[in-house]
Amino acid sequence: MATIQEKKPTAHTGCGRARRKRPDPNPIDRSQSEGMPAPAQAPSGGGGAAWRHLLLLLTALPIALALLAFALQWRGGGVDDPATRWPPHSAEPTTSSWLSHRSSSACADVLAASSAPTFPYLRGWSFPFDAPHHPKVCVQTSTSAGLDQILPWLFYHKVVGVAHFLLFVEGRAAKPGVAGVLESIPGVKVVYRTKELEEQQARSRIWNETWLAGFFYKPCNYELFVKQSLNMEMAIVMARDAGMDWIMHLDTDELLYPGGAAEYSVRRLLADVPGDVDMVIFPNYESSVEHDDIQDPFSEVSMFKKNYDHLPKDTYFGMYKEATRGNPNYFITYGNGKSAARIQDHLRPNGAHRWHNYAKSPNEIKLEEAAVLHYTYTKFSDLTSRRDRCGCKPTKEDVKRCFMLDFDRAAFIIASTASEEEMLRWYNERVVWNDRQLNLKLLRKGVLTRIYTPMAIVQGLRESGVFTSVIAASQSAANDKVPFQKNKTDSEPGNVSGRFISSNSRKILSIVESPFRDNDVSAVPPLLPPGLDEQQGFT
Repeated sequence: MATIQEKKPTAHTGCGRARRKRPDPNPIDRSQSEGMPAPAQAPSGGGGAAWRHLLLLLTALPIALALLAFALQWRGGGVDDPATRWPPHSAEPTTSSWLSHRSSSACADVLAASSAPTFPYLRGWSFPFDAPHHPKVCVQTSTSAGLDQILPWLFYHKVVGVAHFLLFVEGRAAKPGVAGVLESIPGVKVVYRTKELEEQQARSRIWNETWLAGFFYKPCNYELFVKQSLNMEMAIVMARDAGMDWIMHLDTDELLYPGGAAEYSVRRLLADVPGDVDMVIFPNYESSVEHDDIQDPFSEVSMFKKNYDHLPKDTYFGMYKEATRGNPNYFITYGNGKSAARIQDHLRPNGAHRWHNYAKSPNEIKLEEAAVLHYTYTKFSDLTSRRDRCGCKPTKEDVKRCFMLDFDRAAFIIASTASEEEMLRWYNERVVWNDRQLNLKLLRKGVLTRIYTPMAIVQGLRESGVFTSVIAASQSAANDKVPFQKNKTDSEPGNVSGRFISSNSRKILSIVESPFRDNDVSAVPPLLPPGLDEQQGFT
């Protein structure tokens, strides 16, 4: 049987070329077949150029952004930063250089400037008061507080449009280191409680009228109430002489909140009041502190309890017990607000909370959104400070003779009889709002509210060095003069006395026989909001 032999390929010889092996249409990567990763292959042709451009862009972009950020933050030449137009912050005195021997450490901490100013453009604290803005608003107060409380209060009201301040000072506020600073501020007039002033006020027509008679010859709060009314009477004349259009009495623990105005301005708010309105009532909101170690209420407190006038009746009475928290009333202090009066003939005070007119019943309105923020008992030390200002006995009967409000009476007794530990416990139970669930519930119901604008303004003023700069300016001026002496026109208001109570015939508060005269209207004391027993009268 014939065998078949395999024919082997033979190479061509001679001039012929060897046959090329055709490439495999489906090549197998040995590295993959053997389980090894294949090496990355760089793209070829146009694709490789695109990759190189992309890598270059990703590298250059962060560098460009960094250079741009550096250029924007650079304070060198070519950048016109308005903040650099003001004097350098380092030019302001340090707190230790002057405040250390003029004020307590607490006052220094409250008024000291920060190293990171929030509002650098407020360093020019000498705001212009000659601008022809109308109406011009005057705020009058009677105070014995220190600079740590008066300066934030005063400059806040400057920011919101108050043009003129009449400060009737005594106690700590009348000391040279405090009064000298206040007198150096534009738009501020300081009136000292001197013997001459008391003699002038002793001849006031108020003593011969019945509307304030129920408060005469009583101690503590009653005495203060009469003193405030006498000061308000004098302030009417002084405000009119200064060209003011509106006057308002505020304590230095109260801030005006111009809610509802087209801008955050009391002046703008009153400019929109109709011309036939004589008096504007600002309902008060009461501070609701959330811890017991507050040092600067104006820049630490943001939660307030709304006034009855700004709440639906169902909400007010429905949440009354939870909002009261075991205290005698809805508010721990007064609830009838404060009022601003248009300066006009025959105007007179009607207690610290209202104004009146000898010739007519004033036409008044109550604002729906604006309020007076009352920072009451915001510091634990307020318990002892009120106790130290009153010499009454800590008994339930005697405190009724000294204080008008139930909470003030209870606070005086606890501050006079309890240990500091017991006082702190009582303060946390009655004043501090430390129940977060209850706070959230009342915030949702609208009984409590958050107001941050005053806090932001006061913090910005402090961090900008406004308070320390005005103190420094006063100290610099004092060093160039003889030792502090009371200004004759302020401390001894002799130039006012001739107009004020000379023969009881002053122009503004003159007696006018008119069928509209209502001299028997009693002075309005600090009044409480309605209680649960009054609910039927409001339904």
